[in-house]
Amino acid sequence: QVVLVESGGGLVQAGGSMRLSCAASGRTISNVAMGWFRQAPGKEREFVAAISRGGGSRAYADSVKGRSTIFRDIAKNTVYLQMNSLKPDDTALYYCAAGPSAYGLGQNAAYWGQGTQVTVSS
Repeated sequence: QVVLVESGGGLVQAGGSMRLSCAASGRTISNVAMGWFRQAPGKEREFVAAISRGGGSRAYADSVKGRSTIFRDIAKNTVYLQMNSLKPDDTALYYCAAGPSAYGLGQNAAYWGQGTQVTVSS
């Protein structure tokens, strides 16, 4: 059993930055792929970013590419999502997920966190 706990969300002005954290327990994150997803009110959940099990590969949604970085700290068993130049369209509930592969993580993820709310004001 893997438990994922997100933190770091809140209210920020457009153009600002935010770092989300996903602390994992129950399994070392070096053995799983992890990623971030988000869901805005009235919209479906969408992929944001993912990092492979080995940590050598990263993928980003076009909507955040160039503005966001996913990285991990093995010692802290935590994955982060650094987001810069935030836009009101980034407002959503952000979820952390863990699964066997970064490719198709939205479908193969075995574990999900409860989410952390990010609100970007214009």
